[in-house]
Amino acid sequence: MTRASLVRQITDFANRANPYPLYAELRRTPVLHEEEGDPYVISSYWDIESLLHDPRISSDAANLAAAGADELNQAENTGLPPSFIRLDPPEHDRLRRMTNSAFGPPDKPRRIDDMRPELHSIVAELIDGFGDAREIDLVDQFAYPFPVTVICRLLGVPREDEPRFRAWVDPLVASLDPDTRQGADPEFVKTAQEARMQLGMYLAGLVEERTKEPRDDMLSDLATHRGPDGTMTMMEILSTAVLLLIAGHETTVNLITNGMLTLLRHPEILHRLREDPDLAPNIVEELLRYEPPVQLVPQRTCITDIEVRGVRIPAGSRIWLMLAAGNRDPERFKDPERFDPDREDLQHLGFGSGIHSCFGAPLARLETQIALAELARRLEGPRLVEDPPPYRPNAVLRGPRHLGIAFEGVRP
Repeated sequence: MTRASLVRQITDFANRANPYPLYAELRRTPVLHEEEGDPYVISSYWDIESLLHDPRISSDAANLAAAGADELNQAENTGLPPSFIRLDPPEHDRLRRMTNSAFGPPDKPRRIDDMRPELHSIVAELIDGFGDAREIDLVDQFAYPFPVTVICRLLGVPREDEPRFRAWVDPLVASLDPDTRQGADPEFVKTAQEARMQLGMYLAGLVEERTKEPRDDMLSDLATHRGPDGTMTMMEILSTAVLLLIAGHETTVNLITNGMLTLLRHPEILHRLREDPDLAPNIVEELLRYEPPVQLVPQRTCITDIEVRGVRIPAGSRIWLMLAAGNRDPERFKDPERFDPDREDLQHLGFGSGIHSCFGAPLARLETQIALAELARRLEGPRLVEDPPPYRPNAVLRGPRHLGIAFEGVRP
């Protein structure tokens, strides 16, 4: 493996099924910068964690655009202002505080936990839907529809509107993959644009309804919030709703799919989970370290000169933070290549860290815990149809495009 090619190999589809040997090679040069115009690639745990908390590192979309985009840094093509994950303080803090008031403590401390019965019901319905089949695609038949349905319920999308809501989401999510963004056929581009417009119009109408007649849902809370930070504009509400939809969907699909793939590769742990569903939280935390749904954070620039391990990174430079490489850093974790749910030290980077740590982490954790525990309990004799499975091309949001699972039957 030639050192001059390492940055290119991060985005090379050939490494998607198993990028971890590449990440180990990256860690040998903790601050890697190969050519003029390339990003600075940071791969060690402690450096990544430090930079995620460093106020000199910017997430602002305007700073990123000034630094020059690359294949991992396409502009958010939503027709909306940047969501708060693409902003710096104080604007980031204002929007995140207002969103959090509708999502968790202190204003809505039980919103996520109170969804537990509904999550169980959705999971049961999806598994029941396997019917008499003895082979399924976990992505298309379970991991994909589950989080979309959950986000609909969270936002307050009426049940009768969920099918068309999902029909708009499908092309939007597909457009996140690099192979569909680059060189996509005009018909696909047109479909994605129409879906984006229809979704925006639908959500705007729903926000207006909830402003007049609030209900017990997140969209109502965002629309009617009044507090020290003021109120959200219509465009800010729509941008936040789309963020929850797309970011919440993609990470959870990958976490569930990577999780089931990992469990099927470790049948002794799958058996333990079947016998003891209380093991699910530990399994999910170890999955977030071992096979994180977000592999790297490429949307960072430094707003002043900084120094990392003696290497000067000039102001305005793009920085890639290799979360998945840091999660397997032997300087931080003992025996990092081993999947071990009994690991006591699980301060992983799977959901990031600092002010931009994953906003929807509590929901993604709960969804995945319930999904994996129920799949383990109900599927009799599950086994992989193909290993490795086919992967999506996305280097940032890494996960199988399909995951074929064969089984003997479905328990009630």
